[in-house]
Amino acid sequence: MTIVARVDPLNPDEAVIERAADVIRRGGLVAFPTETVYGLGANAYNKSSVLRIFEVKQRPADNPLIIHVDSLDMLHEVARDIPEEAYKLMSKFWPGPLTLILPKTERVPYEATGGLDTVAVRMPAHPVALRLISRSGVPIAAPSANLSGRPSPTRGEHVVEDLYSKVEMIIDAGETLYGVESTIVNLLVKPPVLLRPGAYPVEEIEKVLGVRVHVPGFARGLSEAEIALAPGMRYRHYAPETPLLLVETGRYDEEGLTRLTRKVVELAREFGEGRVCVLASQETLARYSGLGVEVLNLGSRSNLYEVAHNLFSALRKIDELGCRVAIAEGFPEQGLGLTIMNRLRKASSRRFFT
Repeated sequence: MTIVARVDPLNPDEAVIERAADVIRRGGLVAFPTETVYGLGANAYNKSSVLRIFEVKQRPADNPLIIHVDSLDMLHEVARDIPEEAYKLMSKFWPGPLTLILPKTERVPYEATGGLDTVAVRMPAHPVALRLISRSGVPIAAPSANLSGRPSPTRGEHVVEDLYSKVEMIIDAGETLYGVESTIVNLLVKPPVLLRPGAYPVEEIEKVLGVRVHVPGFARGLSEAEIALAPGMRYRHYAPETPLLLVETGRYDEEGLTRLTRKVVELAREFGEGRVCVLASQETLARYSGLGVEVLNLGSRSNLYEVAHNLFSALRKIDELGCRVAIAEGFPEQGLGLTIMNRLRKASSRRFFT
């Protein structure tokens, strides 16, 4: 039976943390909150526990896990030959939603790295996550706490929906702060490469490094990487069970939004039999009134943090509503817009450009 324990996200009950840490130490799995999304955690040094993560999530074995640490001392247990640029980024963004690709130490099993000699590692900025790592006394390997391919969980109930009865314990601390996963950067090549856009915009990372970060097509959600150095680089992700159509435009000014919303309306009418859901922005909501569709407000185009925060919950909501099809508006690829479009493109079953 799965234990579900609710805690205050800022002041978690130490008895709950200790119980969860005991599960980790004994080789069990614990779903826990981070500032990005909920993670499914295991002792990163325990091969059988790590393999069970893949089994529970139905995750491909070559899709690496992120190792979560609570200190630089613990970082040095799992990573070696750390470049100076990494320390620059850590001093600015850790604890926080930034994952770095570094050479792994021998202590990290290949089961956690997808068979690679590199490790994806970050220090989370959530009191529950940090206390759990500290009390466990080991780094925690943790992908998102959902079934592979599904939208990532941003609330405890999302984890219960996907993983109840499959794991030993779920710590529910309410809604996560960012609602999207960490940004992943590979510093072992020059120029640095963005492997997955996330809660920190790539522009902020470039400011600290003083160089441009290469953004390949797979980071934009336009293709798959040949080798997955980190999560999110291969395979379909974040997808609802409902077919999702994505409508993009070249310019997101008033003229571009007019073309975009006309295409959304056209598609909604085409799929008029049965319930149609539209994932819209605050600025365009009124354009779908009287259309007979279920409109979900992702937030304002002037506040992409809000849109990113609401995205995964909206993708799960369209399944709850029993929609026959869902249609999502696109967003410009600046700042968090790149993260939003990466997730929407990977979740979509078909894209339209207008």
